[in-house]
Amino acid sequence: QLVESGGGLVRAGDSLRVSCLASGRTFSSYAMGWFRQAPGKEREFVSGITRNGATYYADSVKGRFTIYRDNAKNTMYLQMNSLKPEDTAIYYCAAYSSLSKTYSTARSPNRYDYWGHGTQVTVSS
Repeated sequence: QLVESGGGLVRAGDSLRVSCLASGRTFSSYAMGWFRQAPGKEREFVSGITRNGATYYADSVKGRFTIYRDNAKNTMYLQMNSLKPEDTAIYYCAAYSSLSKTYSTARSPNRYDYWGHGTQVTVSS
């Protein structure tokens, strides 16, 4: 089970950190990702992190967002800086087991097996 938290309403230029708490004892073996979905748009990839901590980003957030994980806390984070109104969306965390899948990167939602319910991030201009 994945549970997101930390969303909210901020102004353009502000920072926000969203979190994803995972249940279970095998969190460290899972690759994780963040996706977002704005009203009327498809769900899009934001950032991913492998079980070994390698990170990758969508071009739209590169240099502004940072993904990281704390395996001791079963938690993944997305630090979002210099937020823009176009970052407004519901942010979802997702996971898949690296023991059964060996993708180098996973930018497609179809590669993920587990999803949270999302947390709303709204950036006002």
